[in-house]
Amino acid sequence: MDILEQVNLREYNTFGVAASARYFTVLNSVDDLYDALAFAKVKQVPFLIMGQGSNVLFQDDFPGLVLVSRILGHTLEKEDEESYLVTACSGEIWHDFVQWCLAQGYYGLENLSLIPGTVGAAPIQNIGAYGVELKDVVFSLEAIDTLTGDTRTFTQADCEFGYRNSIFKQSMKGRYVIHKVTFRLGKSPRVNLSYAALARALEGHATASITPALVSQTVCDIRRSKLPDPDKLGNAGSFFRNPEVTHLVFDQLSARFTDIVGYPAGNMVKLAAAWLIEQTGWKGYREGDAGVHQNHALVLVNYGKATGRELVKLSEKIQRSVKQRFGVELEPEVRII
Repeated sequence: MDILEQVNLREYNTFGVAASARYFTVLNSVDDLYDALAFAKVKQVPFLIMGQGSNVLFQDDFPGLVLVSRILGHTLEKEDEESYLVTACSGEIWHDFVQWCLAQGYYGLENLSLIPGTVGAAPIQNIGAYGVELKDVVFSLEAIDTLTGDTRTFTQADCEFGYRNSIFKQSMKGRYVIHKVTFRLGKSPRVNLSYAALARALEGHATASITPALVSQTVCDIRRSKLPDPDKLGNAGSFFRNPEVTHLVFDQLSARFTDIVGYPAGNMVKLAAAWLIEQTGWKGYREGDAGVHQNHALVLVNYGKATGRELVKLSEKIQRSVKQRFGVELEPEVRII
């Protein structure tokens, strides 16, 4: 394992923002991870572990050690009459893993196709799309305790998953580094069409012809039509979480804004952050090289040379205007460093 100094992180984050890491290394094994954590401890510097850098925005240089996981591998652990237990290492590219599972006949991840990032990052955020969240398919995961060096197995319940949330973003933030995740996937090719936009996109197909592979392809087509390719235009996908409000607050908002978009979310109502942002006039807005995508108001973009601070400043302006008009707080989904 090589430790480099003063490395530009532009190519390691999908926003394409320039920021310098004081120390930097690529992890190819769990042993590399242990060595890197020991290095950070000796140097008495913070560390940051990354996958594809698809959910991070650097507004400053990072004063410690950046670790990029390239720990690879996936395997079938066991199976029963209805399901498979499949394990993938943290550095596996998420979409590639989804496609590999489909090719093997392991079903359940197809609605999560084309989400950027790696397997190790997915549980932290509890990624979700088109009616499925990671919590629906996670069986367990293994993580290394950065304080003791011990390996701990977390069950699905242990992870305390919530909407775009988990224990790894809350009480255990920074404490554990996930190095492999085990999924319970189905043997039967049942499809989940609970998400209205996905169901509409497949309306022209006979029910018997709607396979998990077709669902995956349709999800990819929808995502590509809405979201810019970060290889061509710097972005981190949805910048803000969809806010949740009480039914009372939603009723009050509906009385003032009759076309407001909301979805049931347990005892709460989930508002469409993109709608809120669009209604306040930000869709397609550009200030220098920092902007809001013209096709999707929830996506902040870097047109070339925007700094992290410029993008954060733009996000704060959006938050203030949405708060002023709707009384609703927008929270970043992207991790701001």
